Amino acid sequence: MNELDALVAGARESFALAATPADLENAKARYLGKTGRITELMKGLAALSVAEKKTHGAAINLAKQAIEDALGNRRQALADAELETQLKAEALDVTLPGRQRGQGGLHPVSLTLERIEAIFCSQGFEVAEGPEIESDWFNFTALNTPEDHPARSMHDTFYVEGGSEKAPNLLRTHTSPMQIRHAVQHVKCYRAALDAGLSMPEIRVIAPGRTYRVDSDATHSPMFHQCEGLWIGENVSFKDLKVVFTDFCRTFFESEDLVLRFRPSFFPFTEPSAEIDIQFQRGPMAGRWLEVAGSGQVHPNVVRNMGLDPERYIGFAFGMGPDRLTMLRYGVNDLRLFFDGDVRFLSQFR
Repeated sequence: MNELDALVAGARESFALAATPADLENAKARYLGKTGRITELMKGLAALSVAEKKTHGAAINLAKQAIEDALGNRRQALADAELETQLKAEALDVTLPGRQRGQGGLHPVSLTLERIEAIFCSQGFEVAEGPEIESDWFNFTALNTPEDHPARSMHDTFYVEGGSEKAPNLLRTHTSPMQIRHAVQHVKCYRAALDAGLSMPEIRVIAPGRTYRVDSDATHSPMFHQCEGLWIGENVSFKDLKVVFTDFCRTFFESEDLVLRFRPSFFPFTEPSAEIDIQFQRGPMAGRWLEVAGSGQVHPNVVRNMGLDPERYIGFAFGMGPDRLTMLRYGVNDLRLFFDGDVRFLSQFR
């Protein structure tokens, strides 16, 4: 074995012993670097004759090529080994089922609101929506609520910037303002007919939405949902209220033997007024009276604020809490669970 063969064999052995890319680059420098063995041999050609340069130069180039091939092979071997190690560390068991994104669903209160709307729409009611930031006039004054009423206190109502001292803006405390807003718009559409003494189509509307009051405990939340209902016409009676709401409750709770009672009460925007209680005949709440809504015949002052003649037009209104109906329907005993955002709780209603 001549000197060049020994050099190539030594390079191959050094490259084979290199365990990392860094070790391989150090071994490369000893043979192919600026001060490496091959470089020194190439520099030594300067002292040889022309004929010797051709012979020795060709032999050195062959040795250099063999060393570079050995270097390339070792580099590829180290890269393959590193990839194999990485693949083993990140190995996936393809026989396992894939991880799927969880299926979402509507919030239980949203399900209740959809159910309420569907039932009342089947009875001929429209659905109205309005602003959550209201004026004092729509929220209180137009609904016959006097200035000294406790609900106007800052301890009970969230007032916001805007408006004036006499007519401040606030977060609506109920969706009753939509009674006035919808009725006023309805009357505008038929003003010409009214001025001519003709009859106006009845106003039959519900107004579901978010409302706000300074209140928070197991059965109350600063933000809660409410659904108001209004039916105004020339011959709408308290009997119609009883029929409509009884049908709604029995349909909502899917209980034909559900019993309702109307207890005398007071609301500034209705006269006479009544609290509506229900009683289940079966189940864990059987025999108990549960309050679900307030109602009454629309007060003449409120009818007048709608732009209608209270001597001619009459009707009823009611207001209920979808949150409370949701609690009763699904057997939930703490209102705060609906707003905690706990997926474990909410996933039960998918």
